[in-house]
Amino acid sequence: MGNSFAITTTFIAYLILMLAIGVVAYQRTKSSTDYFLGGRSLGPWPAALSAGASDMSGWLLLGLPGYAYAAGIEAFWLAGGLLAGTWLNWLINAKRLRTYSIATDSLTLPEFLSRRFNDNSKLIQVISAFFILLFFLFYTSSGLVAGGKLFETVFGLEYSTAVIIGTICVVSYTLFGGFLAVSWTDLVQGLLMSAALMIVPIAAMQGSFTDVAAQLEAINPQLLTFWSDAKGQPLSAIAIISLVAWGLGYFGQPHILARFKATRSNKDLTTARRIAVVWTALSMAGAMMVGLVGLIYVTNSHIGSIDDGEKIFMLLVNAMFHPVVAGILLAAILAAIMSTADSQLLVSSSALAEDLYKQVMNKDATSEQVVMVGRFAVIAISIMALILAMTPDSTVLGLVSYAWAGFGAAFGPAVVLSLYWSRMNRNGALAGIIVGGITIVVWKQLTGGLFDVYEIVPGVIFSTLAIVGVSLLTGEPDETVKAQFKKFEKLLIELK
Repeated sequence: MGNSFAITTTFIAYLILMLAIGVVAYQRTKSSTDYFLGGRSLGPWPAALSAGASDMSGWLLLGLPGYAYAAGIEAFWLAGGLLAGTWLNWLINAKRLRTYSIATDSLTLPEFLSRRFNDNSKLIQVISAFFILLFFLFYTSSGLVAGGKLFETVFGLEYSTAVIIGTICVVSYTLFGGFLAVSWTDLVQGLLMSAALMIVPIAAMQGSFTDVAAQLEAINPQLLTFWSDAKGQPLSAIAIISLVAWGLGYFGQPHILARFKATRSNKDLTTARRIAVVWTALSMAGAMMVGLVGLIYVTNSHIGSIDDGEKIFMLLVNAMFHPVVAGILLAAILAAIMSTADSQLLVSSSALAEDLYKQVMNKDATSEQVVMVGRFAVIAISIMALILAMTPDSTVLGLVSYAWAGFGAAFGPAVVLSLYWSRMNRNGALAGIIVGGITIVVWKQLTGGLFDVYEIVPGVIFSTLAIVGVSLLTGEPDETVKAQFKKFEKLLIELK
């Protein structure tokens, strides 16, 4: 009873802190630019850790440790691909996307793509907003499922009650504080996540890293090999490519790209890139160590084995730490879930308010009206995600993997080429977005042989081919688009 009370008290204190940050951010949110991009005022630390925390979700504290627990060093391929993707995304996209979004006065990713190609039909903006709403609805729902299960475990609540409470917590500070609340809370949550992933495996380790390797070899030598799975079967090229290819998803994630546009200067983006890469490397190394050290702990203890490897972080925390410390470390899981769900809600609300309401329903909408619609959108999307989360099943949770692939394929090639290739035109951008998104959905349904490769690989390839092919076949961009690109290149030099 005492342990439960201490953990519950710690959780409540953490949630009050997050809500307090939301209230402070609310006082600084006056316009749609403030609400959706924080007034473009993020410094390097909140930009870097907000991008990382909103990216990783509960996967970093549950999924990756569980994967390492089951597969050993094989998890390095996945972690390495994500680390490379993080670095390349900051290096390739960050400064150019921030600069061009300023030059085109764009708040959202669909709005940027539409204005980049002078799309008066707004078809790019509307179709992009549709993909964002579709994918993020299920993505957010899966986060609410995870949050509900955590609340269920910590507070002993009924699942449905736990999901509702978790949803209210996330929605509250997103609703009032907007982007600033999301980014400031992500800074706190990112630090908490990385600290937890450093502390837990070190506390659970018995001996040095060499001793850990020796103990793992005694359990199963295959856990220490890069080229075979835990059963000793060689990893196929398709398996390795599929794991590494997760890194391709970064180039098209709207909630991550928003951090680039919200940073206060291009110079800050260089510092932010270094912080983001170091944070990602340390966090993923810690997550893998949790899984590996946890396997040793379970094997050497009376437990013997656990049914779900993704629970290994929670098992170690409860076994190794005082209830107050355990409450803080378990709050890191909630932090991971909240930091992603809030970003997804905000991007979804911006797609609905800026890209659909303002462009299609009310072109003369004021900034205050757009913010109000954005806040209503947060509530509406949360309710729909909550309804899906009330009946958790493999279909909802399974959609997460190709939501990541869907964004990466639909928007990744379009964003990168739009920032570097002056010959790209409106038709090419539209073709790339549609082909990338459809490829993900279709490829996911196919199995066997080449179709076993992670769908983001063919999605990115086909999207790129569609952009290049259609752009070359449908003529050069008009003079306005050409002049705008030259203006962008000049501004890029000025803002360095």
